[in-house]
Amino acid sequence: MFDIIIIGKGPAGLSAAIYTVRAGLRTMVIGQDKSVLLKADRIENYFGFAEPVSGKYLLEQGEKQALKLGVKFDNNEVVALEKGEYFEVYTTGENYSGKAVLLATGQQIAKVKVERISEFEGNGVSYCTTCDGFFYRGLKVGLLGYRDFVIHEAMELEPLTGDITIFTNGRQLELSEKYKNIAQRFKINTNIIKAIDGKDSVEHIVFDDGSKERLDGLFVAYDSASSIDFARKLGVITSKNAIVVDEKQGTNLKGLYAAGDCTGGLKQISTAVGQGAVAARQMIEYVRGLNK
Repeated sequence: MFDIIIIGKGPAGLSAAIYTVRAGLRTMVIGQDKSVLLKADRIENYFGFAEPVSGKYLLEQGEKQALKLGVKFDNNEVVALEKGEYFEVYTTGENYSGKAVLLATGQQIAKVKVERISEFEGNGVSYCTTCDGFFYRGLKVGLLGYRDFVIHEAMELEPLTGDITIFTNGRQLELSEKYKNIAQRFKINTNIIKAIDGKDSVEHIVFDDGSKERLDGLFVAYDSASSIDFARKLGVITSKNAIVVDEKQGTNLKGLYAAGDCTGGLKQISTAVGQGAVAARQMIEYVRGLNK
């Protein structure tokens, strides 16, 4: 059991972790080295550095600082977040319980490049098995993805339908040991996808070689789960691919906060660090309230 679990180890997540651990709260940061900041070679507009620094350097220093203060880190991929009495975070390696959670995984930049996929969003193309799986009971469904996240989503659909195919869009499955055996329960199609086809809703998935496969619905679980994916499953309010938060970085779900690019707005390091600090302050108060 952790007081605070932070999903994402970019500037927002690391900033929040430094505040919460200094407040005496047991803090876990879960995240892979995927921050867009790693691609920034020269940063010249961040306070306190007279000479340009790289994004990689800033992240490394932030992680060292958090480690020195006692923050725990897990570099596994997070595949699910659930809420019961406490929050339950499921990774490819371990599962954790937390009293408060901060979503800080950044924002998905690019969608899967498949013709007409956006046209069928809400009409056969879905990004949330928890939200829409019920509508595909007994039907033929597909999941688009190639990592642990897609296997977890397929498992979510198993009680609803026995006709599940995972489409990797030309990629080989990249699975942890935990999910390799589970993947064998599903049909796997590695063909490159050209388009989604249908009239009013999804009817076929069309491959690069001209062949087709009939389909009633397609769930997109490409790459790793993002903050938006977790928010949708928990019924958290989102708008235009961003999580809606109040002035204290709180979502509409008690104990769940969000900071950084996943909340939209100005995508700057200083903004993420500031939001992380604000979220941390509120999480500290929330957890202390629970402990009274």
